[in-house]
Amino acid sequence: MYGVLLILTVIVRTEAQVVHRDFGFIGCSDTEKEVFYGSDGEEMYHLDFIRKGGVPTAPDFADPISFSEAYDAGFGLIELCKHNLDVHIKVYKPSVEQLDIPDTSIYSKDDVVQDVENNLICHVTGFFPPPVNVSWTKNNQIVTEGMSLSQYRRQNDGTFNIFSTLKFTPKEGDIYSCTVNHKSIPGQPKTKTWEVDVALPSVGPAVFCGVGLTLGLLGVAAGTFFLIKGNNCN
Repeated sequence: MYGVLLILTVIVRTEAQVVHRDFGFIGCSDTEKEVFYGSDGEEMYHLDFIRKGGVPTAPDFADPISFSEAYDAGFGLIELCKHNLDVHIKVYKPSVEQLDIPDTSIYSKDDVVQDVENNLICHVTGFFPPPVNVSWTKNNQIVTEGMSLSQYRRQNDGTFNIFSTLKFTPKEGDIYSCTVNHKSIPGQPKTKTWEVDVALPSVGPAVFCGVGLTLGLLGVAAGTFFLIKGNNCN
């Protein structure tokens, strides 16, 4: 079971009739807890329960929010969420747990350039309930260095998504994989693979330009030759 409490939905109208929506999210389960706040669908601030503090996530130009008592307030909301979840289970006695299978995609953050550090992103979406387990491999070897995991994000349909990021330096032929494990997945966990394919610059334009220049020079030389011959005849 996963308890969810949505709070602080505010609509602010300016003189130009622009609508902005602020929101807060509190979620809890036996193993997970999440508290974050945002505006217009973008996260502005979340709580880090490992480091026991708040984390502003808006860029500097957006005037990031911060308030010292956010962690204590969020911790209290999580305790309330757990209490409400226990009451819900006892009262309604759900016999069937809702399970939604995650979809996974993997892609690079930037264009891939040989030996230039980049980021691989594994996007896991459409699952319920949290948590999911995400792991990475490089050439079939498990890697953990340079890996990070975002907060869980609730979608409009009630399911969740999460991003896992892996820093890497592209080498032609390397194969990376992102493996996702969730209680809704029957059998083996879902794995997506991604192979480094560095695009080499095309030699076609250079060849065509060289051939065109050569033919042009030959044409000029031939024209000059016949012009001189013509003048000699006269």
